[in-house]
Order: sequence, then C-alpha cells, then structure tokens
Amino acid sequence: MNIDFPPPSKGTYNNAGSSRKLANYLEHEDMERMEQGIYTEGFFNLTDDNIYKSQVIKDIDSNIGKLLKTDAKFYAIHVSPSEKELRAMGNTEQEQAEAMKRYIREVVIPEYAKNFNKGLSAEDIKFYGKIHFSRDRSNNSLNMHCHLIVSRKDQSNKKKISPLTNHKNTTKGMVKGGFDRKNLFQQAEQGFDKLFGYQRQLTETFEYCNTMKNGSISEQLNMQERQVAYERKNTDMQTGKNTDKQEELNENKVAYKQNDNFSNDIESKQSFNLPDLGLSSALGLLTPDTNKEEEQIPMKKKIKKKPKRGFRQS
Repeated sequence: MNIDFPPPSKGTYNNAGSSRKLANYLEHEDMERMEQGIYTEGFFNLTDDNIYKSQVIKDIDSNIGKLLKTDAKFYAIHVSPSEKELRAMGNTEQEQAEAMKRYIREVVIPEYAKNFNKGLSAEDIKFYGKIHFSRDRSNNSLNMHCHLIVSRKDQSNKKKISPLTNHKNTTKGMVKGGFDRKNLFQQAEQGFDKLFGYQRQLTETFEYCNTMKNGSISEQLNMQERQVAYERKNTDMQTGKNTDKQEELNENKVAYKQNDNFSNDIESKQSFNLPDLGLSSALGLLTPDTNKEEEQIPMKKKIKKKPKRGFRQS
C-alpha cells in the first residue's frame, strides 16, 4: 500500500488558496468514463457518497478559521494499492471502489486522526475522497487509487492539524502533538491486512521497502537476512505440506491394498470350502448316468404260450 502527500505547488496542489483547482482536477476522469458509458464515483466523506463538487469546495474553503493568507488551507493525500492488494479488495471495479471507501473510512482516516496525538477521532477530520480508476504512465492492468482532500482545520474549525509537520508527539513548545508519517504508513498497512485478510509478504511491507531505500548498509543486510529466513521458513512449510499430502496418499494406498487383500482372502476361503470333486466328478455332475436310468426301467417278463385246445382225433 502506497500512501503519499503531494507537496504544495503553484498549480493543482496549491493549497494556500481555494480547493477549486484540485476539485476540478479530480473530476477530469469522470467525463472520459461517461463518454464511454462507464459508471463513475462521486466525492465521498466519512458517512456520505455522491457528494457534489460545489459542496466539497464550499466546506473546505470555509473551514479556515484564524489561518493566515499564506497558510495551507488543506492537504492532498494519495492512497494507492498494489495490483495484488486490489485483487484482494474485489473482482470488479465497483467492488474494489466500495472496498476502497470502506478502507478509507475504517482504517486510513481513524489512523490519520490518532496520529496527531491530540485526542482526535475520525469524526473530527473534515475530508473528501475521490476514486480514480486509471493512472497515467502506468503499465499495470489494475490502477484504481484514491485522492483525498483534507482540511487544515478539524471539524470544529478550532484545531490546526498538519500531516507535513516534522514534529512527532511533542509535549513542549508552540507545537503540541505532531505527526509521524512512518507510523501512519505502518498502521494503515496492518489495518488493510486485517480488514481484507491479506497475507502480506515481507518484501511488500513498508518496513522492508523503507529500509532498503533509506536504511544504512547494516540495516539493509539485516533485512536481507530476514528475507532469506522468511523464504526458507515458507519453503519448509510448503515442503511439510507436500510431505503430509504424500504420506496421506501413501496411507490411502496401503489401506486400499489391505482392503483388496482382505477381499481376495475371503474369496479364496470361500473357494477352498467347496468340496474338491475333481474333474471327473465335475463332469459327472453335468453328464447323466445312463446305467442308473437303465436300472430304473423294469424288464418285461417272457410269457409262455399255452397249447391250443382242440378236438382230439381218434
């Protein structure tokens, strides 16, 4: 997650005057999307969506109590997820936009308020957000990000708050409190992971990127050692999972073999229990016994012929 504060300039980000230029710039993408028939996202704050640009300008420009002409009246903040983070936020642009608004409201603004160490909450911050779906000079397939306009004064128009101050939690002097940008980046990162169940790799963390960019040589070496240990741990865990799966497959194979052998044993025992009649006996079962049939047929008795009776001749 990349969060940055564009420095004030004489152009779009000139924050010593009206917020109109910045608000106009934030709507430039809407015209392109509407021409293509693609939906757009309006301005939003902590509680409301689709807020008119005129209301944004009026609220920011009127919340400047006791500020000098050259003082900053507002600040701009960019919140830009990586491609992997965006995929964790949703499958469509609309899902990702809703997730982004939730992330800003539930994580970024509360952490922003807390980081001033002045007892502020999210409800004390006057801000407006605008989501963009494309980014110039980017080759990424997913480029959704969010622009925030944050008032220099809190909602009560009494406390001055600046995220660009170099004071950090000071208790003495003219500036009380301060702002620790590194702490904000880390807290916003952890809040994202918790909100979306994101499994962040060490190389994706703010700590790693900041150390490799701004740390001393010894700090960079220590971070590289942590990375090697992290990768080894992941490899061992993956190997362990694969080993467990292989053992489970082997156990299943053994169980299948045992069941198969058991079935064969039963069949063998059944065949052995049959009387061993032999080949001739088996043939005898199938071939009729002709001798027995002949014995069963009764023999006809021979009848002696009696001599015919007649007249005797004298």
